[in-house]
Amino acid sequence: MNKAIPKTLGELKKSGWKNRSVKDELRENLLRKIKASKTIFPGIVGYDRTVIPQIQNAILAKHNFILLGLRGQAKSRILRQLLTLLDPLVPVIPGTQLNEDPLSPLSPLGKRLAAELGDDMEIEWVSPQQRYHEKLATPDVSIADLIGDIDPIKAAREKLDISNEEVIHWGIIPRTNRGIFAINELPDLQPRIQVGLLNILEENDIQVRGFTLRVPLDMLLVFTANPEDYTNRGNIITPLKDRIDSQIVTHYPRTLKDAKTITANEVIHTNKSIEVPEFMRDIIEEVSFEARSSEYVDQSSGVSARVSISAYENFLSNIERRAVNNGDRKDFPRMCDLYSIIPAVSGKIELVYEGEQEGAVVVAHNLIAAAINKVFLKYFPRPNRDKRRPDETPEDNPYESVTDYFAGGKKLEISDQMKSDTYRRKLREVPGLEDLVRKYFKTDDERERLLRMEFVLEGLHHNNVIARETDDTSFRYGDIFSDMLRGMGGAR
Repeated sequence: MNKAIPKTLGELKKSGWKNRSVKDELRENLLRKIKASKTIFPGIVGYDRTVIPQIQNAILAKHNFILLGLRGQAKSRILRQLLTLLDPLVPVIPGTQLNEDPLSPLSPLGKRLAAELGDDMEIEWVSPQQRYHEKLATPDVSIADLIGDIDPIKAAREKLDISNEEVIHWGIIPRTNRGIFAINELPDLQPRIQVGLLNILEENDIQVRGFTLRVPLDMLLVFTANPEDYTNRGNIITPLKDRIDSQIVTHYPRTLKDAKTITANEVIHTNKSIEVPEFMRDIIEEVSFEARSSEYVDQSSGVSARVSISAYENFLSNIERRAVNNGDRKDFPRMCDLYSIIPAVSGKIELVYEGEQEGAVVVAHNLIAAAINKVFLKYFPRPNRDKRRPDETPEDNPYESVTDYFAGGKKLEISDQMKSDTYRRKLREVPGLEDLVRKYFKTDDERERLLRMEFVLEGLHHNNVIARETDDTSFRYGDIFSDMLRGMGGAR
């Protein structure tokens, strides 16, 4: 540690150091960062005009606050970044449990040390990480965990009377004195435990087993809650809600750009060489957007940002595995790789009507289909299947060559196990398909052109223009009317 940093109470007094309350400290450091145009919450995307200004207002107003939002909306991450607004170091009295200010001791031990040692009392300096604590609220959390309790073992060991305040074993909240304390999923706390927080938030009056202690705790208290828990599984008692100064509502990414940025920041994958075209990233993100508006997905539970993150990791892994199996020199996506994200999607969405296990898989397939179609229509004209009056001039059909090929009874099978040469040859068998892609995409990368050719086939299928049969990781494209007639024949 730097020698210039005071090591005793006397040196601290000579340095002119003065204690600030935690809320004043956070407020002043926040204002300094805002004036310097520094990023307040690095890595938090999509909240610049909504959530972050409200958090800043709460800090400037010196409010205790709660973040209310569905799963996967970065609530816990935001709270953990609050410690970046704390001072780099603050002095404390060593050996005490309450991070006591050397100039204003709180506990009997701290007062005794200051009285006995005077200016020679040693001090320690603690970092922001040591001044931030959080607790996940669960039904088994007790008042002793949060506030404290009498420690009979300590009383016996140190031969102290049970009425002596020094026999109290302080809970996690008092131990966060002069810091930030966070409770995640606040509604899961039993109501009787929530009552124990009332005086801490308002009067700083702590009572432990009959001890009425006036301990002026100095801290910022912050909370998170899920709206589903807020209203169904648990409740925040009314007096506690009244004492939480600000309620800030979080939300999911509102744009595809923000969603892709979040996923790119969070994805963990060892193979960094895989090239993924932007439209494939768009499709994966659109799956989550589609899920958040699907009538089959329970919207009260939410669709976490972790859906896209896990899906993208599965997607990259499937590309890598397939390339190794096929002996391809470079990893590059195919449309079949999109369906590898189903385990990530089906495992993270909750259905409105829970049925058999396959229900979530079917919904995941439908979400992927909707996402493919949405992105397809961004790049290609909508396939025209409407009947027109005789006096109207028919519009040009850019897909005519492709649909005619399948209408003639031809089939095209694309398999996960196909080597690159076979994959290329099969796609180029469809007349007009490559010309169509060249018309709407300018790319010199043959791999991307082939992928977009396959993308056109998927888009036509999801617009009910051509048929597709699926056999695990093999897709067989054909004429939709032939398939319909064959199905009708099988029904007789």
